[in-house]
Amino acid sequence: MEKGQIMIICGEGKGKTSAAIGRGISGASKGKSVIIIRFLKGKVKEKDEFIKRLEPEIKVFSFEKWDMDYEFLSPEQQQEEAVNIRNGLNFARKVMTTDGCDLLILDEVLGLVDREIIKEEELKALVEAKDESMELVLTGINMCESLYPYADDVVKIDTLK
Repeated sequence: MEKGQIMIICGEGKGKTSAAIGRGISGASKGKSVIIIRFLKGKVKEKDEFIKRLEPEIKVFSFEKWDMDYEFLSPEQQQEEAVNIRNGLNFARKVMTTDGCDLLILDEVLGLVDREIIKEEELKALVEAKDESMELVLTGINMCESLYPYADDVVKIDTLK
C-alpha cells in the first residue's frame, strides 16, 4: 500500500482552491476517489455545481447554511455557522478514518484556525487521524506551523501583480 501524501497550499495569492481542485481532477483521472469539503465559503456555488458534474469520482460537500462567506455574517450567524462547520470537520474525520476516499481536499480548513473556530491542536489531531494511504490536501491563507512536520509538500501562492 502506497503512503498517502499531505500537501498544504497556503498564501495570500489567489488560486489555492483551484490548485487543490486541479490535484483532485488529476487524482480522479487516475482512478482515485476524491472528496472535497469546503469551509468558510457559504453554500455550494456555481463553480462547485460544475465540479459536481464529475461525480461520482469527485464529490463536493459544504456543511454551511448561509449563502455568504463566513466573514460577512453577523456574529449570531457566525456562531450558528461554526456549529455547521464543526459538523463538516466531523464528517472529514469520519472519511479519514474509514477509508472513505483516496484523496481528501479540505478547502480553506486553515482559515478555521485563523477565525478561532477551531484550535491549531484540533487541526493537528485531524491530520494525525488520516488513514496511512489517503492523500490529503489542506488550503488556507496562513500556514499552521505545527502542521509543517506532517506535510510532504507545502506550496505558498503569492500574487506578484
